[in-house]
Amino acid sequence: SKATGYPIAKIATKLAIGYNLNELENQITQSTSALFEPSVDYVIVKIPRWNFDKFEGSDRTLGLQMKSVGEVMAIGRSFQEALHKATQSLEIKRNGLGADGKSYTKYDEIIDKLTHPSWDRVFVIYDAIQAGIPLSRIHEITKIDMWFLKQYEELYALEVEISKYTLDTLPRDLILDAKQKGFADRQIAYMLKCLESEVHSKREELGINRVYKLVDTCAAEFEAATPYYYSTFEADIETPDGKKYVANDSISTDKKKIVVLGSGPNRIGQGIEFDYSCVHGVLAAAECGYETIMINCNPETVSTDFDIADKLYFEPVFWEHIYDIIRHEKPEGVIVQLGGQTALKLAEKLDRYGIKIMGTSFKALDLAEDRGSFSKLLQDNDIPYPEFGTAENADEALALADELAFPILVRPSYVLGGQGMKIVINKKELEEVVVDLLQKIPNNKLLLDHYLDGAIEAEADAICDGEDVYIIGIMEHIEPCGIHSGDSNALLPPFNLGDLVMQQIKDHTKKIALALNTVGLINIQFAIKEDKVYIIEANPRASRTVPFIAKSYGEPYVNYATKVMLGEKKVKDFNFNPKLEGYAIKQPVFSFNKFHNVNKQLGPEMKSTGESILFIDSLKDDAFYELYSRRKMYLTK
Repeated sequence: SKATGYPIAKIATKLAIGYNLNELENQITQSTSALFEPSVDYVIVKIPRWNFDKFEGSDRTLGLQMKSVGEVMAIGRSFQEALHKATQSLEIKRNGLGADGKSYTKYDEIIDKLTHPSWDRVFVIYDAIQAGIPLSRIHEITKIDMWFLKQYEELYALEVEISKYTLDTLPRDLILDAKQKGFADRQIAYMLKCLESEVHSKREELGINRVYKLVDTCAAEFEAATPYYYSTFEADIETPDGKKYVANDSISTDKKKIVVLGSGPNRIGQGIEFDYSCVHGVLAAAECGYETIMINCNPETVSTDFDIADKLYFEPVFWEHIYDIIRHEKPEGVIVQLGGQTALKLAEKLDRYGIKIMGTSFKALDLAEDRGSFSKLLQDNDIPYPEFGTAENADEALALADELAFPILVRPSYVLGGQGMKIVINKKELEEVVVDLLQKIPNNKLLLDHYLDGAIEAEADAICDGEDVYIIGIMEHIEPCGIHSGDSNALLPPFNLGDLVMQQIKDHTKKIALALNTVGLINIQFAIKEDKVYIIEANPRASRTVPFIAKSYGEPYVNYATKVMLGEKKVKDFNFNPKLEGYAIKQPVFSFNKFHNVNKQLGPEMKSTGESILFIDSLKDDAFYELYSRRKMYLTK
């Protein structure tokens, strides 16, 4: 549906209730009938997204059983361009195929990887060509059609050619060729040994700019009424009077605009829940009179439907693409707190380039991520937190362990879904975990917290406008503290916290939201031990639980929060009226049956791939008893 712009399910439903194809109109052109097969003048590449790093010991080879947790889709004028854009969309710290220093170089390793296909096969083919393995051998092992392999070979030949030049000597036609084949500025910079920003400036100087084309289902035979775009690079067209121009279908209007950054491919720790927030954010911005612009590359989501935003750019949530769209559209600002970690990670770049972030500032977002500064903020506000320290190598970590006392929770900074978090109970384990983490994520600053054994965990979500704070929901986890919040069964409202504890949670939430100058949403996680409430972390963005709370209470909280971010409304302008009789339970859903021989015990690293909601009238419900009776079984050190 997304590839052709033809709403298959919608048309099929109408046929099921008795319409004929010739009676329905094509939604994109709004002038032709649905009895008109899509014809496309672009190429689409879909690449699945895997999360094997969450399941240590799992069999990573691909076969007859599906193991991916999401996917990306990319649109380009050629297979090579679409392939590059798809690999840039995956968010696995790659800039595309090759040219980023992360290629496999050992012959045996490459042959083994070609023989046993895994998640990175799309990259390994490039590495094999780079290592000089003949196409006939790659074809013999993989049985991949020679046409595809030759496309790869052309890409590598272009990389070799460009690498012969410097930025100053590189001819214009080679840069244009590289951009038409989808190479990112970062990759070209790697080949030329210069900076990404220098490549960007150079191609601007040479007039090599992105243009936007419509996805119109009919190869431009009829005019499309729906603004659904992808980017590409084209050669100049010369008019009879000698003027040069490049055809661009996306006309920027003079209306006030807002860009919402989507959440990229679904994966563990970040899935459809952020799509919910993005869609409601777009609709709220439209209600405030903004022209709404959505940027996302996930074909499974509602945010990439062509009728949600005023303009949809089906593009990688990758800096270069976003920057070019922002420069073309000139929006009032960008909303980053609805697209999960994907959008949040781009806040620093947006801030550095002077692009306005709507709602909570980058400074506040960064302060919440930086444990040192955040703990100082908690200290200044007299809010308790577990003893902690930071380490950059194993020696520092071992010295710190003497001060903190075991058990200790070890976690890398700036990660998604608790990735790499471990609870350790002695120095030998601590050393193993620290060495392992720093190999996987070099130069990371590790955070070591004293782990509050046997504590109860709770979390709160709130909307803040910088002056007032409204807590939209407080949830209590059934599992003990130490299991990732995404893997916990949680009750709304809490079922076992006394008035004293609830008051501390409310006070801490309000203090932290105001101290961080939050404008929009914030999520705070707490550990409760002996009636004292400690802060685990705060995230000044839409959290995974916001859709759950909104549906439980029947209130459009993301709509309200977006209007606060845009400065259109204050918290006191809303008439909050949550409706919930009894309790709502958030239940995680796991996919362990897809991953044999993996540790199925739960811990601080998230492993669930989805969740469901269960409403109960009272705590006497059998479903609650069953969950509560199992609460001690889960935690693994």
